[in-house]
Amino acid sequence: MTPEELKKRTKQFGLRVFRLVEALPNTFAGRAIAGQLVRSGSSVGANYRAACRGRSKAEFRAKLGIVIEEADESAYWLELIIEGEFLPAERVQPLLAEADEICAIMVASRKNSE
Repeated sequence: MTPEELKKRTKQFGLRVFRLVEALPNTFAGRAIAGQLVRSGSSVGANYRAACRGRSKAEFRAKLGIVIEEADESAYWLELIIEGEFLPAERVQPLLAEADEICAIMVASRKNSE
């Protein structure tokens, strides 16, 4: 997968997160999860773009580390949505799978950049 394809994929991930959080219940817990998930989900793409503009391999790897953390955090919030039964699991599961795939891709990219 090329950097441009990954930029597009991580941006689409953020957009899908935005759509999902709109469906969360307007409760204290729903709003708390929505806020956290919006921040981590949109940060994946933003930090990947920053990594692509890294001035060195070390900076690239460091930024990829942030992308990995944010994708993993997004997965955590998505798991909470499923386990807390805030939304049907079948609605959330594809986005959770995408968070896990992005995380795996970024881990492999970071290892390959050493």
